[in-house]
Amino acid sequence: MSTSPGNLTRLERQGRTPALLVKKLRSKFAGPFELSVGSGECAAITGPSGSGKSLFLRMIADLDPNEGEVWLNGRERASVAAPEWRKQATYVSAESGWWADTVTEHFPANSRQEVANLSTLLGLRGDLLDAPVGQLSTGEKQRLSLVRALSRNPPVLLLDEPTGPLDEESVNRVEGLLQQRMVSGTSILLVTHDPNQAIRLGHRRYRMMAGHLETA
Repeated sequence: MSTSPGNLTRLERQGRTPALLVKKLRSKFAGPFELSVGSGECAAITGPSGSGKSLFLRMIADLDPNEGEVWLNGRERASVAAPEWRKQATYVSAESGWWADTVTEHFPANSRQEVANLSTLLGLRGDLLDAPVGQLSTGEKQRLSLVRALSRNPPVLLLDEPTGPLDEESVNRVEGLLQQRMVSGTSILLVTHDPNQAIRLGHRRYRMMAGHLETA
């Protein structure tokens, strides 16, 4: 990848390879975007509804049409099959998606113990794993969708309002677990409407305004 000195990111100028690197990423609705996130870092994005925050995450995950470059640990997105890319840069929607009748059907059979441990850390009852999805509260669904992502141990998490429907205790649990993952090297791109959460978790903070990213 060649780039001029003026286009070098902060991490590149320091001689470090970003875990996540976004260059000239755009769609007809938003961008272009330039961003880098180091290993174990969190970049937090705030901004008004409809400004393009969720779209930005979905573009990185290659879920919405876009053009530009995205790199993960030095590997270009264009060289990776889409399903494999999304396992490495895992997007967690603000509205969790469920496609089977019971919770346990959404997890690999051999991951049950890890899923149970993660669920406990997030204050979820163990019997929820065998519950019908239709019986879950909105907050339970949101935390279990995060468990689903964390259980895959992706190097990068793209989190869209991961604590939006949660009470204060649950928010603290989620933030604590995310901080643990960052210590172990996981990189996070976080969209949040809570400026205090952006301060607590974000090593760097940005604001999305009308499809453009600004340093907060």
